[in-house]
Amino acid sequence: MEMSYITYESVNDCIKKLFGNSVYIEKESRVHGGDINDAFRLTLSNGESVFLKQNSKENYSFFISEYEGLKALCSTEKINCPEVYGIGADDRTGTSFLVMEYIEPARMSISSQTDLGYQLARLHMSDASAFTKGGMPFGFFRNNYIGASVQINTLKKSWIDFFRDCRLEPQIKMAEAFLDSEQLKKCGVLLGHLDKYLEEPAKASLLHGDLWGGNVMSDTEKRVWFIDPAVYAGHHEADLAMTQLFGGFTPAFYSAYNEIIPVDPGYKDRRDLYNLYHLLNHLNLFGRGYLGEVLSVINHYV
Repeated sequence: MEMSYITYESVNDCIKKLFGNSVYIEKESRVHGGDINDAFRLTLSNGESVFLKQNSKENYSFFISEYEGLKALCSTEKINCPEVYGIGADDRTGTSFLVMEYIEPARMSISSQTDLGYQLARLHMSDASAFTKGGMPFGFFRNNYIGASVQINTLKKSWIDFFRDCRLEPQIKMAEAFLDSEQLKKCGVLLGHLDKYLEEPAKASLLHGDLWGGNVMSDTEKRVWFIDPAVYAGHHEADLAMTQLFGGFTPAFYSAYNEIIPVDPGYKDRRDLYNLYHLLNHLNLFGRGYLGEVLSVINHYV
């Protein structure tokens, strides 16, 4: 499934095309929280606000991937995602950008956590086949990003093959500088015996892909929103596992999720293996501080 989108030559061009030639940026306020892009709330002369992400022009592909991921999630009509207004690259400033709906953040309530669980489960129950093809249900029609790392989404018929070839193996190769020969040998054993630990799902689910607490939010009307995805079709347990990696999701979330998708008895035995992908990615992006957690998971399975 290829996606079409309108690109703009500048943020101002995008604003004028969206809101009219008389509308201009009245105020720019930095928004903190991300570590990859610069982010701002733009207050417009018509009283509305939009959210702006910026990066170097060379990193324009980040925003193409984010646009496609949000559009894919929104297309299911099962979860709330902010609307993307436009993306582009500005030759004059040497920047790339993404302009999207501004969500006024608020503390997440118990009811919001409940709604979050229901929405995620409904997403996982939806049909993901529009984003794959050729009888290969796992992956995505294009590679994207997990944080600042390229995420390989080559289509596969088997979930276990996909998780080995497109998730663990690329990250292990990137992590070779942190691992000694014995540790690399254990990684090889793990990759060769994934079928001992993982199972094929009954269906592929469309996944958020980077579902930690910082990538969900609530607004002032207690609506919940999913942001910053790394979308692909896979086993729904992979999303669920990441919610337990860094915290931020309450019992109300899991209770609501499990009303729609009950937890499989073997999930706890697979959870840490799914999260090894994210721990390896953090090791590769942020350094040796994550090595202990990576080795702990590998030693648990091998």
